Amino acid sequence: MRSQRSRASLAAAVALLVLLVLLVRAYVAEPFAIPSESMAPTLRPGDHVLVEKLTFRFGSPQRGDLVVLRAPDGGSLAVKRIVGVAGDRVAIEDGVLAVNGHLQREPYVDQSSVDSVYFGPVVVPPGDVFVMGDNRADSHDSRDYGAVPRRSLVGRVLTRLWPVFR
Repeated sequence: MRSQRSRASLAAAVALLVLLVLLVRAYVAEPFAIPSESMAPTLRPGDHVLVEKLTFRFGSPQRGDLVVLRAPDGGSLAVKRIVGVAGDRVAIEDGVLAVNGHLQREPYVDQSSVDSVYFGPVVVPPGDVFVMGDNRADSHDSRDYGAVPRRSLVGRVLTRLWPVFR
């Protein structure tokens, strides 16, 4: 009789643990593997990051946030950097990002790989964000598919999990 209760208790504990893990993954945080070169050198293909999902439920996205989003051109998941929020005027002038008329200092972008590109200016609509990859020469982003609705944001990259020592 006791062994049946022990098994039942163990099964209930395992079921509760599985449910808890699924809830955390669905609503709080989950790991994500970087699929492409679009965020190099910040993140590289094969890197794994932890994405937390609470920030955008209760707060607003900020310029500079690394985010996982559902790309509007097919719904695949992508990692990008928010470079403009609602109301911002975003442009690229001779390969350098300009927000609201001010050139941005972006130490994470390899400027030697960006040629003399011009884009915009465009104004980010209310409820949207403008995202770009750090590897500007090899990124499919808001320059191609436009501003992204906030509801398409899955979460914010909290930290790189793997590789640990890079």
